[in-house]
Amino acid sequence: MDQIEPSAEAQIGAFVASAAKQPLLDAAFELWRWRYRLDSIEGRPTAEQVRINRTLTPEQIGAKYRHDRDHAHEGPMFGYLKRAHPRASDDAIRQAIITAVKFEGAAEAHFKWDGDFWQCVVRAVAQAATQYPDFLETTYRDARNNLAYYMK
Repeated sequence: MDQIEPSAEAQIGAFVASAAKQPLLDAAFELWRWRYRLDSIEGRPTAEQVRINRTLTPEQIGAKYRHDRDHAHEGPMFGYLKRAHPRASDDAIRQAIITAVKFEGAAEAHFKWDGDFWQCVVRAVAQAATQYPDFLETTYRDARNNLAYYMK
């Protein structure tokens, strides 16, 4: 029996609805964590963007990655978080996205693989949490899982 995949809008709506159940800062991290899936659903990158990305040097890729992170609050993430928290001010939404991205970056920066892998992940997120103490414990759990996935 063929299964019908939900529409792009329904899939994105599910991510937004999940984020709406959390405080603004934690919702920003959740949506940021799912950015690649959200981009995929929305058809990003386009075929033309993929073609261009394949021509970039490693330095250019790094610069693009940094630019995307530094300007995450100006892109589609803003719209997703605004849908999840429509009563939040635009400035609060932008700041939540900036903080979520910086928190993820801090966890990545603190990661040093020098011993048991999971303990290294736990330590890195704990160190980042001292810099960004305003997230819920469930967000720190998700950050550990996210970091483990990308560092493995």
